[in-house]
Amino acid sequence: MRPSPLNLLLLGLLMTLSLLSLGLGEAPLRPGEVLGGLLGWGAEEHRLIVRQIRLPRVVLAWLVGATLGMSGAALQGLLRNPLAEPGLLGISASAGLGAVVALYFGLGALTLWAVPLAAMGFALLATSILYALTRAGATNLTLILAGIALSSLAAALTSLALNLAPTPSGVQDIVLWLLGSIADRSFDDIWLSLPFVVLGLGLLLTSAPALELLALGEGEASTLGVDMTRLRGLIILGSALGVGAVVAVTGAIGFVGLVVPHLLRRFVDYRPGRLLLPSALGGALLVLAADLAIRLIDTPRELMLGVVTALVGAPFFLALVLRSRRDML
Repeated sequence: MRPSPLNLLLLGLLMTLSLLSLGLGEAPLRPGEVLGGLLGWGAEEHRLIVRQIRLPRVVLAWLVGATLGMSGAALQGLLRNPLAEPGLLGISASAGLGAVVALYFGLGALTLWAVPLAAMGFALLATSILYALTRAGATNLTLILAGIALSSLAAALTSLALNLAPTPSGVQDIVLWLLGSIADRSFDDIWLSLPFVVLGLGLLLTSAPALELLALGEGEASTLGVDMTRLRGLIILGSALGVGAVVAVTGAIGFVGLVVPHLLRRFVDYRPGRLLLPSALGGALLVLAADLAIRLIDTPRELMLGVVTALVGAPFFLALVLRSRRDML
C-alpha cells in the first residue's frame, strides 16, 4: 500500500520543524551543525546540545502530540461525537489526578513506575465511565457534561491534594507539573513512557478498519462482523495507556485531540479509520509548533505548553459549539 500524500506531507513538515527546533536556543545551530550533532561527527559541544538537551524535547513533543491526536480521533470515531477529546472528556484530568496522588504520597520515590501506572489507572477509570454512558444510550450532550463532571471532580481532588500538601515547595512542584510542559525532560522520561505510548497507539491503529464500518452505524457495523465490545475495549485501553503515560511525564496538555482531527478530517473524506495516522502526525506537528512558539516568544519566564494549547484550543472549541448550534437551527 502506498503512503498517503497527506501523511507524507505531514511527516515532511514534522521533520523540517524538528530540525528547526533542534537548532533553536541560546546557542543557535545551523542545519549542518544540527545534523553533525545528531550523527556524531560534529563538534563535541554541538553533540551535547543536540543529543542531550534539545533532542529529548523534540522526541517528547512527537510522543505527546501523536498520542493526544490519535486518541482524540479514535474517541470521536467510537463515540461518533465531534467534541470528544481526552481533555474535554476528563481523561487527561483524571490521569493528572492519578499522577498527583502518586506524587503526594511519595510513591514515585519507591519506583519509577508508580506515577505512570497511577496516571494510566485513573485514565482507564475515566474512560470506562464514559464507555458505560455510551452503553446506556447517552446523548452527545450527556457525554460532554459527564466529561465536565469528571474534569471538575479531578480538579477538586487535585486542589485538595495541593491544599493538604505539607510544604510550599511541594505545592509549587505539583502546580508547575499540572500546567504541562516538555521542557527540561530527559531520555529517562521518554524511556519511561515510550513502551506504554507505543502499545496504546498500536491498539488504536488496530481499531481503524472497525471504525470505518462503525461510521455506517452500530447496527450495520455489527452486521458486517464488527465486535463492538472488542472495539470499545481497544480504544478505551489504548487511550488510557497512551494518555496516562504522556500525562505522567509532561502534565496535562489539552485540546490537541480536539483541534487536529477537525483540521484534517476533510482531507481523508471524513473517514474515521483513515484519520488516525494523520491525526498522530498532525498532533506531533501541533505540539512541536506550539513548543517552538513558546521558545520564540520573549517573556520574562518561559510559558508552559499546556497554557498555550489551551489558549489556542478553547476558542476553537467555542467555535465548534457555535457552529453545531447553527446547524441544529
